[in-house]
Amino acid sequence: MGVYWVRGRCYGTPNRFRTGQLMYRTTLHPPAQWAQLECGLAALGDRRRTQRLVTIATHLAASPGGTLPQAFQDWAELKAAYRFFGQRGVGFERILAPHLARTRAACRQPGEYLIIEDTTLLDYSGRPATENLGVIGDGGGRGFELHSALAVRVEAWTLEQRPEGTVTGLFGQECRTPRPAPKGETRRERLRRPRKSQIWAGAFKSAGRPPEGSQWIYVADRESDFYEPMQLCQQHGVDFIIRSYQGRRLAEAAGSLQAALDRAPVMGQSTVEVRARGGQPARTAIVELRRVGVQLDGPWRPGGWQPPLAQINLVEVREVSAPAGVKEPLHWKLLTSLPCATLAQVRRVVGRYAARWWIEEYHKALKSGAGVEESQLARADRLESLIAVLAVVAVRLLSAKMLARAKPETFEAAASFGPEMLALLEQKLGPPKDGWNNRNVIIATARLGGFLARKQGGLPGWQTIWRGWQRLMGMGEGLATLHHK
Repeated sequence: MGVYWVRGRCYGTPNRFRTGQLMYRTTLHPPAQWAQLECGLAALGDRRRTQRLVTIATHLAASPGGTLPQAFQDWAELKAAYRFFGQRGVGFERILAPHLARTRAACRQPGEYLIIEDTTLLDYSGRPATENLGVIGDGGGRGFELHSALAVRVEAWTLEQRPEGTVTGLFGQECRTPRPAPKGETRRERLRRPRKSQIWAGAFKSAGRPPEGSQWIYVADRESDFYEPMQLCQQHGVDFIIRSYQGRRLAEAAGSLQAALDRAPVMGQSTVEVRARGGQPARTAIVELRRVGVQLDGPWRPGGWQPPLAQINLVEVREVSAPAGVKEPLHWKLLTSLPCATLAQVRRVVGRYAARWWIEEYHKALKSGAGVEESQLARADRLESLIAVLAVVAVRLLSAKMLARAKPETFEAAASFGPEMLALLEQKLGPPKDGWNNRNVIIATARLGGFLARKQGGLPGWQTIWRGWQRLMGMGEGLATLHHK
């Protein structure tokens, strides 16, 4: 998708897609071109290693699934890939560095960017032979904690004050092998050692401040409700929206967050799209909105008490008239540095926070699409290097998934695919009744990957889209080969 080349032939036009709630600049170049763009500048100490990384990324993008044997059919190439992940100078940070640099450079262009941060667990408990894995979950699992910050550029707003955006890439990512806390550790000792809480918003320490004309807005769930992320954002000129979890004190003995909210009047109502989870179906929640300005008291840290955090708004989002059967009505308390003087401003704060599900989609791309938990590599350091490659593959997959949510009746996808690819789809599946609009293009592609396209079956998922795209690319290469004979 976008402009791409098959054996010297150019297909498509450099258009952008608008994908309903999420628009993006396409990253679905052919695997070799994409891998060169994402990995070709990796500093691995030897140009041959960098070229090997490009080759590995090419194969994993063309055949996602997480396992090297699946990606490499040639035994010599497979052995070379295994050797690569065991070499010195190859590591998670070095592999990921070019992608992070590209993303951060893009975020310095004028515009508004959501930096959405979250942690997911990568579980390798079923790999007892794998060495040096961390302790995850309740202490019984083995694997990694992958902490990611996904950058999304806001392009437009819907009438409901929900953002539409373009996926820019990973702004930051850390892969950790957590260890149990020492037995008998005191609170003072815990605060003096490196802690999990310190990684939240940590990418801004190396990224610096956004330039004039570029607004960065940090968005995170309750796990990020610590003093340090808000302090870091304020120090680096970054706005934030963090869901409150702690029962915080207000500065100058002004009471608590909840007490401040109890005195705030209702500003108005809005709606929030609630996704299906925990056996509960998706729904549109009607919510009441309150807002109050607060100043948060600073906590004690080694070295003394920290200064208060000023100029913060607390926004309450509370569902009213929840449908029968809803076990837990929606209730958010959001701490933000953004202006909240009007109902429209508050609704935009809520819309930005609701867009946090985009990083959950990224995690699905990483696990269900890129198959990050399927690898059989026998050492944690080698797994980490493979995870870095697949983390960037998952950004590529996220773009493919979002096309499934395209504005269904417009034709940007057809222009990007080009007439040759559409002709192949039409020859294989027949012409669609209402033309090659965005919905028909992506469904036809997924049908090549096994999607059944039932009327009530919904839109295709990760694996069928990607398998179909891979098959379509192969058909295109075959067509190009015949044209060159």
